[in-house]
Amino acid sequence: MKFTLSWLKKHLKTEAGIDEIVKAMTLAGLEVEEVENPAEKLAAFSVAKVLTAEKHPDADKLKVCTVETRDGVKQIVCGAPNARADMTVAYAPLGAYIPGLDFSLDKKPRKIRGVESSGMMCSGKELEVDEDADGILDLDSSFDVGTSIADALGLNDPVIDFEVTPNRPDWLGVDSIARDLAAVGVGELITPDIPKTNGSFPCPVDIKTEVPEACPTFIGRVIKGVKNGPSPQWLQDQLKAIGLRPISALVDITNFITYDCARPLHFYDTAKLQGGITVRMGKDETFDALDDKTYIATSEDVAICDESGILGLGGIVGGESTGCDESTTDILIECAYFDPLTIRRSAKRLGVNSDAKYRFERGVDTGFLLGGMDLATQMVLDICGGEASEVLIAGEVPTPPKAIEFDPMRVTELTGLSLSDDEVEVILTKLGFGVKRGPVWTVDVPTWRRDCSEAADLVEEVARIHGYHNLEAVSLPPLSGRREPTATLTQNRTRLARRALAERGLSEAITWSFALQNHCRLFGGGEDMMLLDNPISSDLDSMRPSALIHLLLAGQRNADKGYPRSALFELGPVYRGTEPGDQSLSLAGMRRVETERHWAGECEITALSAKADVFAALSAMGANIDNLMTLEAIGDYWHPGRSASLRMGPKNVLASFGELHPRVLKAMGIECRVVAFEIWPENLPKQKMKSAGKAKSALSLSDFMPVHRDFAFIVAEDTKAGDLIRAAKGADKQLISDVSLFDVYQGQGVEDGHKSLAIDVTITPKDATLTDKEIDAISEKIIAAVMKVGGRLRG
Repeated sequence: MKFTLSWLKKHLKTEAGIDEIVKAMTLAGLEVEEVENPAEKLAAFSVAKVLTAEKHPDADKLKVCTVETRDGVKQIVCGAPNARADMTVAYAPLGAYIPGLDFSLDKKPRKIRGVESSGMMCSGKELEVDEDADGILDLDSSFDVGTSIADALGLNDPVIDFEVTPNRPDWLGVDSIARDLAAVGVGELITPDIPKTNGSFPCPVDIKTEVPEACPTFIGRVIKGVKNGPSPQWLQDQLKAIGLRPISALVDITNFITYDCARPLHFYDTAKLQGGITVRMGKDETFDALDDKTYIATSEDVAICDESGILGLGGIVGGESTGCDESTTDILIECAYFDPLTIRRSAKRLGVNSDAKYRFERGVDTGFLLGGMDLATQMVLDICGGEASEVLIAGEVPTPPKAIEFDPMRVTELTGLSLSDDEVEVILTKLGFGVKRGPVWTVDVPTWRRDCSEAADLVEEVARIHGYHNLEAVSLPPLSGRREPTATLTQNRTRLARRALAERGLSEAITWSFALQNHCRLFGGGEDMMLLDNPISSDLDSMRPSALIHLLLAGQRNADKGYPRSALFELGPVYRGTEPGDQSLSLAGMRRVETERHWAGECEITALSAKADVFAALSAMGANIDNLMTLEAIGDYWHPGRSASLRMGPKNVLASFGELHPRVLKAMGIECRVVAFEIWPENLPKQKMKSAGKAKSALSLSDFMPVHRDFAFIVAEDTKAGDLIRAAKGADKQLISDVSLFDVYQGQGVEDGHKSLAIDVTITPKDATLTDKEIDAISEKIIAAVMKVGGRLRG
């Protein structure tokens, strides 16, 4: 919603400047998005006088002008056909930025066909104040040299653009904005009387509404003998300032009232009507609209019709067949009320967005139906002339909102504000509410505030106008008794896992829970039952079965912009069905396999990189990674032979990791190999609560030097290294503190179908230095334990 400061001051008597107005709006809950001051853009331009204009010696279409400017007399070469002596023009000095051309003049004079030119004389289009580019601006000669162009053109009026919340349709009129500002004390509300025009003849057009649930009220009046030409300059300037294009007097009047009072109107050319006006639902009828599009009105749409058929969609867009033009002499004014839900459904289905629709779908002031008709009548008579008929009302005006029983003590109870009854009454009265005091107040709700229906709504209004910034910050009283932890076990675990992944260089992402159906199918989802009825985008039409989808797409977008080595993770829900148990929590991550040039050599990312990420996250969540089973990955989107899953038992899958299948990457347009992981935090077993709390056990360090022993074992080719490491570590849990794999060998000296695994075993003494005999005994235990899993000591 846009309006100018001067427009606001027609409804608000105030000396406040633009900064004070904007601050007051923000504190009152009106979210100001932008303030545009045209004068700032035109600050470099000023009024100048052309003293002489001679033909250029080397160019037929150019003139050499002597111009009196605020910088002195300048010589300017101009190509405008209307350049002449004794002309008042808009002057741009050297170095000035020309907004309509998007470039800056040179800071030094330049030669044009051999003649030096210092500056420029501008057209309206070059200054972005007019569409006319045929010649330079020809200003009124009464302006003095050096006068600001913004002042000369009346463009020193700031424009305020703010966001209108859906529950406040009254803010779509400048008069209601002024009412709120007057309530907060910025000024005094101006409520001009709208003269009531008595008709001199009966309305000749019969009007009826057959659908009171969709169009309860339709008020009409005919004005004969109008002259539809250009609107007055003040009206054109007012509309252009907020971005509307003046069209004709009649159209401009409807646009002005729409923005001034949030009252949409429509004018019909009665010469083009056939019979009376009937409001009914559509019958699959086609009509050409004023927005140069063709629409089909169905039984869900409110249709305005005459005997020839449909004329337009009520409350949305008018039809071309009865539109007003320069030849129009008699008009029918429509001032109606349409059901907001009906308008919303029709406009959304048809894809129409108009000023009228924007207001009717939110709800317009039902108490201003006759007032809107009187205002429109007066403006038409003042600007276009003519003679008005009597007003004809079809249907019934909706009843006012129900009064609210209100206890002023509720203000203190709900907000903590200590306001007197008089202060509360003043605020409500200034907002247009009627207050009848008593033990319990009766508050009449104005017709433009149907969003207020209970006492809490009134409390909100009082707090808003008094100022949320005046609310005292007070801590809530402490609760008695024992309080449960605010975070669940899973939330605490995932918090630690996210921190661990971030420490490993992955960046956390937050992506959509929706994805493209074809992408979902690649990850085992995408069934029709998972499609959204009303997707926000065509490529977000299905609930995602895996968080990897958007992580892969984000990584590719980063690569397309020059950042190829993305490493991302996300914690969020995934969906496998429509039942409550089909939603699960996933901690997923991915690394793009891009070789990085480094002085220390290339460090390639492999499936083991994803495994290390998984181990870091699971360890942070408290899982004993030494006791996990390693089996095949879950899902056909993993690369066979380059992926695996970690499980606590055959069925309880904690994570899958590895390289993603090339088929999946190609289908998604991913241009490199990717390693990834999916962790299921909810599958971790619940920990037993200990009376000692959640503190970690004390760190125990040995005073004795650890001993390292290396072993090489021959095992079958399909033996997992993890099984061998677990067996060795379990040989003596008290003294063996670590076992790590440092070599894998296949080749000469190892029979076919087998491999050699070399491990480093760390033995840490507890009470005394170990003797050779004790170390040998531990070594025998290690060899015996490995033999149980199919290994033998390599000779």
